Amino acid sequence: MRKLACFTLTLLACASLPGQDVPKAAAAADQLGWQMAIHAYTFRKFSIFECIDKTAALGLKHMSLSGSVSLDGKSGRKTVTLSDAAAAAIRKAAAAKGIKLINIGVVQLPPDEAESRGVFEFAKRMGIDTLVAEPEPAALDVVEKLCKEYAIKVAIHNHPKPSRYWNPDTVLEAIKGRSPLLGACADTGHWLRSGLDPRECLKKLEGHVICLHFKDLVPEEPKTAAAAEAGKKKEGAAKAMHDVPWGTGVGQVKAQMAELKRQGFRGAFCVEYEYNWDNSMPEIAECKKFFDATCAELAGKP
Repeated sequence: MRKLACFTLTLLACASLPGQDVPKAAAAADQLGWQMAIHAYTFRKFSIFECIDKTAALGLKHMSLSGSVSLDGKSGRKTVTLSDAAAAAIRKAAAAKGIKLINIGVVQLPPDEAESRGVFEFAKRMGIDTLVAEPEPAALDVVEKLCKEYAIKVAIHNHPKPSRYWNPDTVLEAIKGRSPLLGACADTGHWLRSGLDPRECLKKLEGHVICLHFKDLVPEEPKTAAAAEAGKKKEGAAKAMHDVPWGTGVGQVKAQMAELKRQGFRGAFCVEYEYNWDNSMPEIAECKKFFDATCAELAGKP
């Protein structure tokens, strides 16, 4: 039954990519030093093993783990507290599909060194070199110490305002004067929700972007007049927006990718598609098509 499901998903992904020259597209991304990855939160309604199958069916070779994970598609638990056996099963399933696990997040990295050390130990056990987190200022000395000790990067993620790191200025302040192992996980969609221009945010963070939660969004239409009025009164609140296939929203994602090329960014564009949760595969296939075509275009430019 599982083999049939995987075969169906593969057909779906391929059908969404007519005429795609897969080796050529991969070569262009490799030339730029970029990887397209699935962030497991995209498939949060499914088990981690189904997430691995879906990632493979899309033709992708990289995946990031969420802060919580489901082994059975029903109940979830903190990823960094998984048993050795469960962690090994995930590694084995990913390896069997030729998928590399590249980061975990958003994880908690508190000032308590023993607790944060446990998170770094888990990343080491999984062969992952980047943790995505939003550490409070009091934790930064401990986080930096552990980054150096384990040779593991910490990418500071930005949830929408009023969260601590909604503005890239706060990320820059947090990492100022610290090890280059500390940088940013640029969530481009959350910048849009916060009323910021993602391309300008990327410019501010030049040289510090470790990975991305890459998104393209459109504003959500209020369902009622009362909801629209209530939204106007929420000063400082994040905008209601939802994901669409890359290149079809308001994020000017091609311009963002061109900016990242200019910066010499090398790393992962993680798909965190937070819409149409039950059946987002066709839309993510469109994101892949856009990514491959844009990589080919940018790789061909001097």
